Amino acid sequence: MRISTRGRYALRLMLDLATNYTGKPIRLKDVAKRQGISDKYLEQIISILNKAGFVRSVRGPQGGYALQQTPDKYTIGMILRLTEGSLSPVECLDDNGAICDREENCVTQILWKKLDDAIKGVVDHITLEDLMNWQSVKADEYII
Repeated sequence: MRISTRGRYALRLMLDLATNYTGKPIRLKDVAKRQGISDKYLEQIISILNKAGFVRSVRGPQGGYALQQTPDKYTIGMILRLTEGSLSPVECLDDNGAICDREENCVTQILWKKLDDAIKGVVDHITLEDLMNWQSVKADEYII
């Protein structure tokens, strides 16, 4: 499984919105500048996040975006599934996956299931708030 730029940038976007929120909506151009990501690409990603209700938009000259909920309510798995689709390593483990006619005798499915459980065990138990805390620790480790 490989996470695309859309999934990685969605995480960076959500983390930026969480980290820089001061009570006022955050302009996408500001996020793009801080993150070094094209604002056009961020517009595509924010549209997905907005439609799913992960962020709210405020129109007008003082407009921008903010998280709909607190950072502890968003798991990394939620964000990645929204932008990437299934995180399963093989199609037969997808929720809507194809039924495999070899399932009964497929030894490798044990491996794929363990890998799937490990991935879900990580992404479904780490929140944006956790990333914010890790980011804070990393910032404290930097010494000039």
